[in-house]
Amino acid sequence: MKLVIINYGAGNIKSIQFAFQRLGIEAILSDDPDEIQTADRVIFPGVGEASSAMTMLKSSRLDLLIPKLTQPVLGICLGMQLMCTSTEEGNTKGLGIFDVEVKKFSKKVKVPQMGWNTITNLKSDLFKDIKEQEFMYLVHSFYAEISNEVIATTSYELQYASALQKDNFFGVQFHPEKSSLAGEQVLKNFINIK
Repeated sequence: MKLVIINYGAGNIKSIQFAFQRLGIEAILSDDPDEIQTADRVIFPGVGEASSAMTMLKSSRLDLLIPKLTQPVLGICLGMQLMCTSTEEGNTKGLGIFDVEVKKFSKKVKVPQMGWNTITNLKSDLFKDIKEQEFMYLVHSFYAEISNEVIATTSYELQYASALQKDNFFGVQFHPEKSSLAGEQVLKNFINIK
């Protein structure tokens, strides 16, 4: 199993790498297109601000490569948001993989949402052996709207997409690498997805 974590300067890549090590998988960190294209599985991480992350993707032309990948790809946190059509964060155009807009939580709630929250309405093999209302760890100020591509939801001020899927592309708003055994199961499921 060749697993590549896209290393474009906006990721929580070490904690993801360690999470896969605990599963017995050595993940390769790379921004090399050939390395990424020949991977069996690709992780698209992201921490930080959307417009600067998108600038980094464009500078290495990864913005053109990622939407064309044919193997299973998992976007995590900002990675998932950048896979959407656009985000209000920095009025940034995304990769357009998911036909979803990313919006900012209002001032009525504490932003960022930081800590544990539940995921519900679970669909997809990504959540095999994970129960409804399982707790996952989240840190974010922006959320993906509900759409046809939603495979899990979370409630914070409103219902939003905590996971998305379209074809071979998956995205999770939560951090599986920081979400204890349930998060580990999500990563294991991603590895085993057909």
